[in-house]
Amino acid sequence: MKEIRFGPNTDEHDFDFKVKHAIKFLEEGAKVKAYVHFRGRSIAYKEKGEIILLKFAQALEEFGKVEMLPKLEGNRMFLHLAPLPNIKKAAKPTKVEIPKATDEVADAEADK
Repeated sequence: MKEIRFGPNTDEHDFDFKVKHAIKFLEEGAKVKAYVHFRGRSIAYKEKGEIILLKFAQALEEFGKVEMLPKLEGNRMFLHLAPLPNIKKAAKPTKVEIPKATDEVADAEADK
């Protein structure tokens, strides 16, 4: 299980960056645990944390399914995602060998 941490004031660029990492984790077949960590008085912004996690789940609906909706435990709000079973793991590209021209082929082309 891979963890991704947000703050209640996570900016759009940081959010997008973390979504890309989550997509990679889900494609590899790992579960993702996303959480918003509230520090000090930021616990007053529970709504912001829930919005961030729901937006995160919506951004990843093509790659994973929500196992557990946002839930506040202590000073963290969690969301669990599991990879979809029909997502195929990224296949490594195979090298295609190009046959080298033999002398006979080269001579035939030179005669033309």
